[in-house]
Amino acid sequence: MAPRFFVGGTDTILAAEAEFPLPEPVVRHAQVLRLAPGDAITLFDGRGGSHAATLLELGKRHAVARIGAHDAAEAEPPFRVTLAQGLAGGDKMDWLIEKAVELGVAAIQPLQANRSVVRLTGDRAQKRQAHWQALVQAACEQCGRNRLPAVAPVANFETWLAQSGGSGAGARLLVSPRAEQSLPAYVAERRDALLADGVTLLIGPEGGLSPEEERTARQAGFTGVSLGPRILRTETAGLACLSTLNALLGGF
Repeated sequence: MAPRFFVGGTDTILAAEAEFPLPEPVVRHAQVLRLAPGDAITLFDGRGGSHAATLLELGKRHAVARIGAHDAAEAEPPFRVTLAQGLAGGDKMDWLIEKAVELGVAAIQPLQANRSVVRLTGDRAQKRQAHWQALVQAACEQCGRNRLPAVAPVANFETWLAQSGGSGAGARLLVSPRAEQSLPAYVAERRDALLADGVTLLIGPEGGLSPEEERTARQAGFTGVSLGPRILRTETAGLACLSTLNALLGGF
């Protein structure tokens, strides 16, 4: 498969047969890959589909590609999932965001919960959001997705729940080992609705959500679902849910 590069931006126009100057980050990436003029590449701008292209020039800070035909094929699953993830420590958050993108997540909402090991506020939170969005871009380039999931700003759990977490279309699921119903059983009963309206998955941080947070989420309309008798780590739970939804709703 030809190397894929995201070239999105408000002024980006990918037109067949046009010569397109590549952004500096793409130039650096092409150099790392040791590409050369004449090599085939693929460009996408996040608006849907992709374009075959041919590298015409590649210098230290400058590169030009000739745009080829548009390919409307997409790699999106047939359902929409928002992952509301309690902040995880170390590199766990990076890893789970990358893998969630590969598994088709549509949006990611990082949450500051009571038991979150890491605390992010102000400038530090903004830098982490930008870092995570860059990981999303790289994951889309690698896995073949043409539409970039958005990483929302880090939000306080209670604030997010009051403002948006408990409202809107789609199912709202709280993943908890204390839930009575399994995720597969829930999906079996509501398959058509999930395909039509999507789902928000709420995952706690290390140590899970506190009992008070779980009660608040349930009062806001979240339904508890479990992933079986084993206790999964926070960086595993959301990915297990996404894999289950893909298997049961046709995402694979």
